[in-house]
Amino acid sequence: MKKDVVSTVKAPAAVGPYSQAVKLGELLFCSGQVPLDPESGQLVVGGIEHQTHQVMKNISEVLKAADLSLSNIVKTTIFLKDMGNFTAVNEVYASYLEKPYPARSTVEVARLPLDVDVEIEVIASF
Repeated sequence: MKKDVVSTVKAPAAVGPYSQAVKLGELLFCSGQVPLDPESGQLVVGGIEHQTHQVMKNISEVLKAADLSLSNIVKTTIFLKDMGNFTAVNEVYASYLEKPYPARSTVEVARLPLDVDVEIEVIASF
């Protein structure tokens, strides 16, 4: 199968040897998004809720670049620096999605890129 790269200037650019998303067959694999404002290139401040909103907006823009939406997500992985933020992140995350919800894993990690508090990656289906 042929891999096609998906990218948009409306989400933070890849800062390493990876793509914002890769289409393979009927699936889109989106790299993890962190709370970077794509216009300023700066991290969003103001707490975990604001950060999670920015992450979900970034994910939405990557999906739009592939002519998809958040409703096409089939699997999500949420990486948290502190599992104590689970409830707050979960509330924001849920506000962007509708039933049936995608499958999901949430894990606490020691550290994330740019020392952010949350990173989310998704797999979506065409």
